[in-house]
Amino acid sequence: MIAAAGLGALLLAAQIPAGPPPVSPPARVAASQFAPPLGQPMAYRVTTRRLGRDGSLISFSLVYALQWQRVGRGYQLVATLQRIDSDARPEVTRALTAVLQPLVGEPMTYLVAPDGSRIDLVDAEALWDRAMARTEALGAAAGQAEAKQMAALIAALPVGQRSEMATADIRALVAPANAAIPASGGASVSIRQDGAMQSVALVEHVQLAAGQGGNPLEIDNLWTIDTATGLVVREQRQSWIIEPGSDARTLVEERVRALEPAAKD
Repeated sequence: MIAAAGLGALLLAAQIPAGPPPVSPPARVAASQFAPPLGQPMAYRVTTRRLGRDGSLISFSLVYALQWQRVGRGYQLVATLQRIDSDARPEVTRALTAVLQPLVGEPMTYLVAPDGSRIDLVDAEALWDRAMARTEALGAAAGQAEAKQMAALIAALPVGQRSEMATADIRALVAPANAAIPASGGASVSIRQDGAMQSVALVEHVQLAAGQGGNPLEIDNLWTIDTATGLVVREQRQSWIIEPGSDARTLVEERVRALEPAAKD
């Protein structure tokens, strides 16, 4: 989940039971074109909901401000984490926000290939160094063991894994770089075109191990792609536990990534 869902999901996973196992991604989508809206402010919300230890769904959202610019033959994307929303218990929320707070207001600059196939975070190690230093300082000042432990966990990750974690949400936004979107239809894939918008649905089935309950797991994926820009305007992934001997299912995890209108000053 670290590489697939980004920093927010990693922190949420530290507080509640592990989610479903990852499924091998299908072939990458072949976008018709990549032309992000230049100079146009955009908002991007990434929300993860997961079943907590008490049986309720815990929600955790990161809200980014995005700005695209042309740089040479490719593009530059500046993404700034504006705020963190959560409905978790106060002690869980404090632990989560203590780790992410240093990233709020910190511009993260990405260089994107002309066709959108590659995304690189500029000066990634310097960004992590600043964020971890602030996290450790906040944890020490407030006596929050959770923040210090999470900072140590993130700092111990390999450089490549930290880079993937930091860019996961942005790679999911750019259709040519999103390796999870199926390139063609099939028995478990449906593709529908409505003007410039393309909807791609994929249903996955996983058998959980005995230690995870042993029940069948059904994962519903839905991407809405703006083929005029090559951006994924909405992605929804829902994981359901299927009750044996019936059609009843229980939602255990949901992730929604969505572009939203930018807030007006």
